[in-house]
Amino acid sequence: MIKFVIAAIWIAAATVGSVYYSFNRAQSTASGEAPPPFFGGLDYLNTEIISVPLLRNGQVYGYFLGRLVYTVDPEELQKLSIPAEALVTDQTYAYLYANPQIDFLKRSTIDLDAIRNGIRDSINERIGHKLVHDVLIQQLDFLTKEDVRDNTVRRRISAIDSAIRMEEAAPPEAEGAH
Repeated sequence: MIKFVIAAIWIAAATVGSVYYSFNRAQSTASGEAPPPFFGGLDYLNTEIISVPLLRNGQVYGYFLGRLVYTVDPEELQKLSIPAEALVTDQTYAYLYANPQIDFLKRSTIDLDAIRNGIRDSINERIGHKLVHDVLIQQLDFLTKEDVRDNTVRRRISAIDSAIRMEEAAPPEAEGAH
């Protein structure tokens, strides 16, 4: 009999404790406390690969290629009247294109944190609200003009080689056959 009383008290205490915890948790969420970043409350906005030319003295030196992921506040995202992907891509392009401190030719001086923070701050400044909380790098490349030229030449040569091989492998047409 005593075991049943102790078990009932234990069940009642566990129930009261869980209700108390749930009530306090609901109040802290309703009071406006934002959940910590990377643990919920934010959405992720993926963009396509953006290609930004690097110009120096009126010449193209290369291309910055990047695929970025933005952590955004879903409530602020709903308030936008234009597509968020277009807005963040445009602002990212403008930031990278117009920022003379970013020199991909000097890879030892590239500060990825400064680039991420600069992109985030420029987007938030343009919107006037804190939309983007963090910028994550999914892919980041820099191709020089010579790299692009070499890849184009290789593609043309391989296309010509493929066409020649297909022509040589094709069976000869029988002459005079109907």
